[in-house]
Amino acid sequence: MLDKDLAEMYSVETRVLNQAVKRNAKRFPDDFMFQLTDREFRDLMSQIVISNSLDTQRGGTRKLPFAFTEQGVAMLSTVLNSKIAIDVSIQIIRVFTRMRETLLSHKDILLKLERLEKTTLNQDQQLGKQRDEIRAIFEALKQLLNTSKLPRRKIGFKINSK
Repeated sequence: MLDKDLAEMYSVETRVLNQAVKRNAKRFPDDFMFQLTDREFRDLMSQIVISNSLDTQRGGTRKLPFAFTEQGVAMLSTVLNSKIAIDVSIQIIRVFTRMRETLLSHKDILLKLERLEKTTLNQDQQLGKQRDEIRAIFEALKQLLNTSKLPRRKIGFKINSK
């Protein structure tokens, strides 16, 4: 989550949130929080259709935002240490937990689909071999039927009638 969004949820200004984080920098390693690059920020803004976000003359963002992971959000409650911060952190962590559970259940579904696909492909390959064998049998039968249409020599005794 971005610092701006978290600050809004915690009912503090973004600069206040970032100051609290900077004062407690040791609590926020790279896997808890990181700053977006120019390109990441531009890509993000283009996805959510916000123009002039980097234009400081028009009131846009002056600094690149910080993004917080689930662990970083949990750490924010200890840094901000207000009732609102604690309540919001609990809610956000619950949402992250639900998202992880949803992703894991989708992962299980994807694994099952992959297994089903492999099984189906194997069966199709086996059926393909059987179909080829059946086609070969029908071709052989057709050839036998076609050869039987050729004029045949009569067999048996000939009686000469002179």
